[in-house]
Amino acid sequence: MALMDRHGVIERNATLLLVGSLLVVTVGGIVEIAPLFYLENTIEKVEGMRPYSPLELAGRDIYIREGCYVCHSQMIRPFRDEVERYGHYSLAAESMYDHPFQWGSKRSGPDLARVGDRYSNEWHVQHLIEPRSVVPESIMPSYAFLKDTKLDGGNITASFVANRRVGVPYSDEMVESAAADLKAQADPNADTSGLLERYPKAKTGDFDGNPQALTEMDALVAYLQMLGTLVDFSTYDETAGYR
Repeated sequence: MALMDRHGVIERNATLLLVGSLLVVTVGGIVEIAPLFYLENTIEKVEGMRPYSPLELAGRDIYIREGCYVCHSQMIRPFRDEVERYGHYSLAAESMYDHPFQWGSKRSGPDLARVGDRYSNEWHVQHLIEPRSVVPESIMPSYAFLKDTKLDGGNITASFVANRRVGVPYSDEMVESAAADLKAQADPNADTSGLLERYPKAKTGDFDGNPQALTEMDALVAYLQMLGTLVDFSTYDETAGYR
């Protein structure tokens, strides 16, 4: 009874209640946050994940610039309907090199987390030029100008340096080769052995249907074609990680 009386005093005194609430929140916050300072990484490492290649990173920048994230999410939730439609639910590690991440909060169009390799380059180009020619019910605007816009790769090295400063593990070799790799990935006649060594599973060759020009369409399609293709989920055990 005495304990209840003391509790009543706190409830009737706004100042005491505020101080007590702040004390509880502070202690709870410290208990939850303090252990994180002793962890090297809070994201489980997943085999296959790597930083974006120069062309993919340029494509991602175009994706963000054009506001594609407003209508397309890149996060498959662990619900049966989403997994059956889009594929394995998204892992935190799949966004570990995204600054900012592209999870999204609205879907006017389908989720794109696993869109890589689902369609041909030609399909993506046609879809971006005239969406309703391949998806009649689409409300997406046309991005035909991307095919006629030369890709400006002059800042790709600076972009790599900026990403490295926020934690993306680009090596000195990757930074130094960024400009050359940007062009080589979309050139069907280029020697891409070094590129593929630095960026395993990178898609190479002509993306926009015009091998004579390096365009923003090349970059965006290269980015879309790699989404969801780096992790081999056939070797992934949902309860214990990789087998």
